[in-house]
Amino acid sequence: MQLLTPHVYWAQRHGEIYLRVELSDAKNLDISLQENNTLQFSAQGHGAKGENEYRFSLEFLEPVKPEICHKSTQRQVDIKIKKQQERWWDRLTLQEKKPLFLAPDFDRWLDESDAEMELQAKEQEKINRINVESRVRKDPYLGLKKGYLFMYNLVQFLGFSWIFVNLTVRLFILGQDSFYDTFHTTADMMYFCQMMAVLEVVNPLLGLVKTGFFPAMIQVAGRNVILFVIFGSLEEMQNRPVVFFVFYLWSTIEVFRYPFYMLACIGTEWKLLTWIRYSIWIPLYPLGVLAEAVAVIQSLPIFDETRRFSFPLPAVLGGSLSFSCPLQLYLVLMFLGLFINFRHLYKQRMRRYRTKKRKVQ
Repeated sequence: MQLLTPHVYWAQRHGEIYLRVELSDAKNLDISLQENNTLQFSAQGHGAKGENEYRFSLEFLEPVKPEICHKSTQRQVDIKIKKQQERWWDRLTLQEKKPLFLAPDFDRWLDESDAEMELQAKEQEKINRINVESRVRKDPYLGLKKGYLFMYNLVQFLGFSWIFVNLTVRLFILGQDSFYDTFHTTADMMYFCQMMAVLEVVNPLLGLVKTGFFPAMIQVAGRNVILFVIFGSLEEMQNRPVVFFVFYLWSTIEVFRYPFYMLACIGTEWKLLTWIRYSIWIPLYPLGVLAEAVAVIQSLPIFDETRRFSFPLPAVLGGSLSFSCPLQLYLVLMFLGLFINFRHLYKQRMRRYRTKKRKVQ
């Protein structure tokens, strides 16, 4: 193997020296700085004259720091050396005559005025970043808020998981017979979860989450009307199969939604769960609203017959107004709420995956 000298290209900034050694697939690298401020380079690799051992030495014009950063790639060896003093050098080497193997690296080359402007731009960027960071106040209660949100989502996940597993197991064991006692077996847990869900309306108002207040209020209020007013107050509705479908659709959505929020609280993402959270509502949310609408329609004749929650009217207008009348209006508002929430969820999904697509590109 011959002992050869590689082509070396250099550039500088006020505080650093950049060297690019034209040596591909370099191995046995030995780069050191001698006491006389001389850089010694030795390596085996493929250079201008094929596979050989290549060496060179450079005695710098002024002192440099002993720490040498280097990176070897398949095409070249990049070396970065810091100057002892941040100042512009007239040349690289102590000897005035430039070595034959040394040439300017025009990809990185700047003259002194350009380097000054680059340095000023970096300093200004640093100052701007410090100013921005100083204006953004760190929330001293951030850890407490995240802990509260994590525990809330965990409790809701466990509650809806219990309902989902209970209904699924009973369906496999009892078949259609499980439809008729759904309310009596799971109502207490559903009551608890839906009362806890009121916090989803409070959290945006307190600034704990960035989700919209109005979509959360529509969903929570709509579900509570179905659960507490229709199922909870009418014993005639509690044994009907529609209860199973409403509870099962609600719990299926939530067993994916709450774990997604739990992981978000600790800055973690599971891509499959993210996709399910932003996709499963597309079939299940309209089906859930349809099941709720069936429950409302089935309850109308019961409210007319029992006169429960009827509104007293002046004697001139008659006795009372059946609660089925506002429920019919609620039925119309239910599908309006479906449109509002569907559009909100669709925008969330598009925003999520458009952003990711742009980042990939």
